[in-house]
Amino acid sequence: MSVSVIGYGLGNLGSVVNMFKRIGTDVRVISTPEEVAASDRVLLPGVGAFDHGMSRLAETGLDDSLREFATTGRPFMGICLGMQLLLDGSEEGELPGLGVVPGKSLRFTPTAGLRIPHMGWNPVAAQHEDPLLAGLDADNRFYFVHSYHVVPDDPAHVLGVTDYGEDFASMISAGNVMGAQFHPEKSHFFGMTVLRNFATL
Repeated sequence: MSVSVIGYGLGNLGSVVNMFKRIGTDVRVISTPEEVAASDRVLLPGVGAFDHGMSRLAETGLDDSLREFATTGRPFMGICLGMQLLLDGSEEGELPGLGVVPGKSLRFTPTAGLRIPHMGWNPVAAQHEDPLLAGLDADNRFYFVHSYHVVPDDPAHVLGVTDYGEDFASMISAGNVMGAQFHPEKSHFFGMTVLRNFATL
């Protein structure tokens, strides 16, 4: 079984691919709807603005192919901006998201002493057991860089929570669709553990 990483011009593809290679996972970068349909599992990375991300996906038909993939039961994960794109939309933009997890991304509420974007190392508190979290303990630390956070419509879809002036959903899980707001490829052992778990689902 292999991992297909979506290449659409946004995201740290080299770092993500190298992390999968370090854990011995068969990984490839794909960029067409046909490749998405033939994949065992798909990872959607991303950095930057919401509308730019959705525009890039739409230009190649990847948006509809990813929506279809989400219905197949095969593992589908978004990281950083990729996680936000899984939802219906974002305060950051005007375009609709993929809509495979009901909800929206909201900008952090300005709080005294806290900078936006949220940038740095923070723990993720698990909200329930999930194979994606296997092997992680309470002393985990992940690397974040973001100004918006996801708010799923269904609280049951919140897999992990992180505190940055307010508790926000830093991981989500809705059946075969899941997401992580942090950068696992930059989160050393902890990020490697999450990616290994995803690769073996």
